[in-house]
This record gives sequence, structure tokens and C-alpha cells, in this order.
Amino acid sequence: MRRSVTIRCAVLLALATAVALAADISGKWTGQMGGPDGDGPSMVFNFKQDGTKLTGTVDGPGGEPLQIKDGKVDGDKISFTLSFSGDRGEMKITHEGTIKGDEITLSTKMEGGPDGGPGGPGGGSMTLKRAK
Repeated sequence: MRRSVTIRCAVLLALATAVALAADISGKWTGQMGGPDGDGPSMVFNFKQDGTKLTGTVDGPGGEPLQIKDGKVDGDKISFTLSFSGDRGEMKITHEGTIKGDEITLSTKMEGGPDGGPGGPGGGSMTLKRAK
């Protein structure tokens, strides 16, 4: 019985430590989408983190903020989706990435539209930097 309590306490301590070490990415982040010449449009990400839940908006090239959906922060990993309707139909962009201090490396996957997304099916990557 005593050993079981000790093991449970150790597991709870490990979980509490993992949550405490998770990065808080709340705030403004900026990045640039990759274009054909590597000089795509700039984007502003406004993250709001509450524990492992991630919400907020992304100010894209169209100027209208897009709501972050299904956002999650798990240690140094981040994931969320954006969706919108445009002249090419309904689009969904899934983002997954890694947090390293004041930098987030994101990979994107685009779904929808006539060709699977702007520039055709697939996705790309971008690096976000925390705005100072």
C-alpha cells in the first residue's frame, strides 16, 4: 500500500513538472509565408494559451482575422487549424510545430479549394518569432 502511494506521488510530481515546464506562447508572433521566390506575405499570430488549450487569431494577408481552432500546446509541441471561405472554396490549414524559446517552427497542410490549397495541394513551413 505504501509503495502504491509513493508511485502515485511520483507520477503526479512528474506530470506537474511537465506542465510547469511547458512554454507559455501567449502573445504576438510574426512570420512570413513561403512564396514562390521565398518572399511570401507576412502574418501575425495572436496566441492565447490557457494550460494546454490554445486559442487566438491570425491576421493574414486578407486583413481579416481568422480564429484559431482545435489549438493545443503539449510541452514543446503546438498544433491548431484555421479555416475560411474564399473565392477558391472552403479551405482548412492544419499547423503543427515545435517551440524553441522565442521561435516556433511550423509545418502546414492545406486542404480544400480546387487544387488542395493555394499553390496546389500540400503545404509548407514557416518560422514565427515572438514580437518584442
